[in-house]
Amino acid sequence: MQQIINFVIRNKTALLFLLLFGISLALTIQSHSFHRSKFINSANFLTGGIYESASGVTSYFNLKSENELLQAENERLKALLYNREIYYRDSIVNDSIAGKYRLISAGISKNSYSSTNNYITLNRGSDDGIKPDFGVITSNGIVGIVENTSGNYSSIISILNSKSRINAKLRNSNHIGSLKWDGKSPYYVQLTDISKFAELKNGDTISTGGQSTIFPKGIPIGTISDYKLDVGGDNYIIQVKLFNDMTNIGHVYVIENIDAPEIKKLQNPINE
Repeated sequence: MQQIINFVIRNKTALLFLLLFGISLALTIQSHSFHRSKFINSANFLTGGIYESASGVTSYFNLKSENELLQAENERLKALLYNREIYYRDSIVNDSIAGKYRLISAGISKNSYSSTNNYITLNRGSDDGIKPDFGVITSNGIVGIVENTSGNYSSIISILNSKSRINAKLRNSNHIGSLKWDGKSPYYVQLTDISKFAELKNGDTISTGGQSTIFPKGIPIGTISDYKLDVGGDNYIIQVKLFNDMTNIGHVYVIENIDAPEIKKLQNPINE
């Protein structure tokens, strides 16, 4: 306390000046509208800058939660997209009808693309409802198919895998073929078994064929970059430039076809 008193005594002139200056400044601002408006604008500018900086810092630390919200919203929108035929046909009769497809968002724990048989590991597993033979996509196109799961992780057969076989078609026709990978470029896959009578041109879109229980029909895969007839001369071998950059994948969506068990049971009856 004595130190404070000594400080006031030593600096009484300067403190008195600051007090009188503050009083005069306050009186000036109060009595003149021009000065008052300038002071308010300056104060707003200062506090606005502080609030904006604080908001920026807060937003940075909230990026993870914001991304999770966006993923959840994308799940909902994509589910509506893939179920649109069911909703359009039955929504008038039954507003509570369930969709045929369910989507689960997931992150990539590991992604290989430089070997002959590449696999991807997801940070979601059976505890999240993921099972083998579920499809995996991004907003740009297909990624692969679930092969194995543990409680918290899933192993995916990438489309960049020599064992991968995916049903695919020409977007502008009903010609169906099989999507494979020749083990060369991670940016291209090959579509085979397309009839020589199909009309092709570079730039045409290739999408999923919808003749399996894994992927809905019409999910984009890529575009035709080149094509030629096979050795027998009956079918085309088509080079497909992928929409997905398989070397740079962060988040994916796992697709569950809710009707898959019923369809498989019908297609593969148990012979007793």
